[in-house]
Amino acid sequence: MEVILLEKLHRLGDLGDKVNVKPGYGRNYLIPQKKAVPATADNIAEFEEKRAEFEKVQSEGIALAEARKEALSAVEITITANAGTEGKLFGSVGGAEIAGAVSETGNEVSKSEIRLPDGPIREIGEYDVAIYLNADLSVNVKVHIVAAEGEQNT
Repeated sequence: MEVILLEKLHRLGDLGDKVNVKPGYGRNYLIPQKKAVPATADNIAEFEEKRAEFEKVQSEGIALAEARKEALSAVEITITANAGTEGKLFGSVGGAEIAGAVSETGNEVSKSEIRLPDGPIREIGEYDVAIYLNADLSVNVKVHIVAAEGEQNT
């Protein structure tokens, strides 16, 4: 399925690129999320007419992401979790908990922006967690996982 991208997407293409994607990805994600339109003659002509609008929206998004990066670059958070004596957590700390803790500092972050390539955090310690603000821009936030006082079991 050939689509025209309405915004820059990581590992897919830039604004205005015509790319081939699997039909399910295009039909179920890109088109409903307004990230792309089918590459028909009418849609190509309409896109070319509105290209300046799309570029303006993209540049505003980049400026907003830059401002968020500045605010998030100095953020360090501490999350308290139940843990055993060996430092293993009872459960794990995932993207939702990290996003909630970062948002409590006054910087809004959604769960979908958090990247944990090794999966959820399962041990006490200090971690650098990547937050992807847009297709090109990310920032690392220090996350300290500490054991809850009096909760360590043997």
